[in-house]
Amino acid sequence: MTTVSGTPKPVEKYSEDIPWWAGNARLTDLSGRLLGAHVAHGGLIIFWAGAMTLFELSRFDVTEPMYNQGLILLPHLATQGWGVGAGGEIISTYPYFVIGALHLISSAFIGFGGIFHALFGPPDLHNYSKFFGYDWKDSNKMTTIMGIHLILLGLGAFLLVAKAMFFGGLYDPGVTDVRVVSHPTLNPLVIFGYLFGAVGKNWIAGVDNLEDVIGGHIWIGLICLGGGIWHIRTKPFEWAERLFVWSGEAYLAYSLGALALMGFIAAYFISVNTTVYPEVFYGPALSIKLDVFPYFSATDSTLLSSRTWLANAHFWLAFFFLQGHIWHALRAAGFNFRQGRVVESKATPERMALS
Repeated sequence: MTTVSGTPKPVEKYSEDIPWWAGNARLTDLSGRLLGAHVAHGGLIIFWAGAMTLFELSRFDVTEPMYNQGLILLPHLATQGWGVGAGGEIISTYPYFVIGALHLISSAFIGFGGIFHALFGPPDLHNYSKFFGYDWKDSNKMTTIMGIHLILLGLGAFLLVAKAMFFGGLYDPGVTDVRVVSHPTLNPLVIFGYLFGAVGKNWIAGVDNLEDVIGGHIWIGLICLGGGIWHIRTKPFEWAERLFVWSGEAYLAYSLGALALMGFIAAYFISVNTTVYPEVFYGPALSIKLDVFPYFSATDSTLLSSRTWLANAHFWLAFFFLQGHIWHALRAAGFNFRQGRVVESKATPERMALS
C-alpha cells in the first residue's frame, strides 16, 4: 500500500486508471517507480549513444565527406577534436570506438538501476530515508533535488572547458585544425552580449570563435553551480511556493517544457552556426523555410547533410515535447481529458492573475 494525498491506495491502481501508452503519467503518484523510469530512460539514452556511435563507425568512409554519410554522432566527436587532423581529416577512428564502448558499458549499470527502482524498489520514496526519500509536495526537497541537477549540469559544462583548455583542444574551423583554447573570453559584456543581441547577429547562435564558446561555458558552468548551491541551501520564497504546482505531474510538465525550449534553440543553432558545427563535419549552413510546416533546408536542395538531419530532428522533437508539456501542465492544473473539464482546480489567486 502507498499513500497519496493521505488516502491509502494500492500500488497497482496506477496501471488500472491510466493506460500503458500514457507513459510516465501512470507514475505521478509513485515517486519510486517514476525514479526508476527516469534512471532507465537515462540508461536508454546512453545505450543509444554508444550503439549508434559504433553503428556509424561501422559504415564510416574516411574518403567521403563526413556530412554526406548520414552521420550525427561522429561529427560531434570530431568537433571535440577526437581523431582529427589538419583540414578536418579523420586520422584515427579508434577514439570513436572507445567512446562508443564506454557508453555501452556504462548504460548497463545505469539501466540496471532503473530496472531495480521500476520493478523491485519501494514504489513510494516518501518514507524511504531522510536523505533519499522525498514527497512531491515537499517544495524544499524538490528545490534541493533541482539544485543537485544544476550542479551536475555545471560540472558537465566544465568538462567541455577542460577538454578545450587542457586535454587536446577542439576543432577550430577558423584555422581548420584542432587547437587548445588557452585564453577563453571571460568578459561578461561579450558573453552576455550574445544573449541580449548586442554582439553579432543570430542571437547566441552568432558566436564565431572558440574563445567566446568556451568562455560562455565557463559562465554557464558557474551560474549552474551557484544556482545549484543556492537551491540546496535555501527554501523557496513564499511567492514561489504559491506560484507553482508541486506534484509529480507538474514536474513532468516543467521538464518537458524545458526540453522543448532547448530543442528549438538547438535547431536554430545547428542550422546557422558553423563554428560549433563546422561545415567540414556537418555541411553548409541552412535556411529556414515555411511551407505547410517550418523546416530547415540547405541552399542546395539536393544536399541532405548531417546538419539538415540534426536541425529538423531537433525542431520536431521539441515540437512534440511542447505538446507533452501542455498535456501534463493541464493535468497538473486539474484538467481531466476523459471528462473534458477541470475536475480539481489547483489554481491559486496568484496563478489566476497570471493566466
